[in-house]
Amino acid sequence: MSDCLGLFAKYWEPGKVKTRLAATVGPEKAAEAYRHFLSTLLNRFADSHAQRWLSFAPSERREDFRKFAPEGWELDPQAEGDLGDRIRAFFSRRFDEGFRRVVVVGSDSPHLPLGSIRQAFEQLQESEVVLGPTEDGGYWLVGASGGVPDIFGGIPWSTPRVWQATLDALQVTGTRHSVIPVCYDVDQEGDLKRLVADLKSNFGSDPQLDRLHELLSKIFPEKGLIG
Repeated sequence: MSDCLGLFAKYWEPGKVKTRLAATVGPEKAAEAYRHFLSTLLNRFADSHAQRWLSFAPSERREDFRKFAPEGWELDPQAEGDLGDRIRAFFSRRFDEGFRRVVVVGSDSPHLPLGSIRQAFEQLQESEVVLGPTEDGGYWLVGASGGVPDIFGGIPWSTPRVWQATLDALQVTGTRHSVIPVCYDVDQEGDLKRLVADLKSNFGSDPQLDRLHELLSKIFPEKGLIG
């Protein structure tokens, strides 16, 4: 075994996911949009060379995720603790199973560039850690080679300081790292409008993203939200 791609996801229960988006569009629509984000990513990764793992929460929703995930995805319940604890546990399990390179992404960026995923695995041939920054001060991708990096403790998760705190941890530990292009998470209504505009302008380049554009247009028909 060589490469592993992990996708972190929550069950799409209204009021439990996309809470900042839900504050303006409502919890049901926010949860439905998130479910389509997740489905889009699962299908966009269908041709990945890496073994694919869906790291899901909560653990009691295993059967729902088993029915939801396309063929080719392994299921792995997320560990307890904060986001750093859960990512660290995922890395630890995969390295214990014999994988050499592990890349993890979240499910908040359904439009993420597939080329950057390939780039991340390539950079892990030389780097110990690879990161993909987000515009809001976090990261949308983290990868490691050879073992679990010591970069997940003491991070102020869900704040704009995540990126800098992680870079500080890399510097302290002297870890060789590289960075791939920035992406944005879809967390608020403004992000959703931006996503739909981007999907519309790139229509025809990715069938899964074309389908997502159509689905979002049906969920949000209100004038001024989805044009």
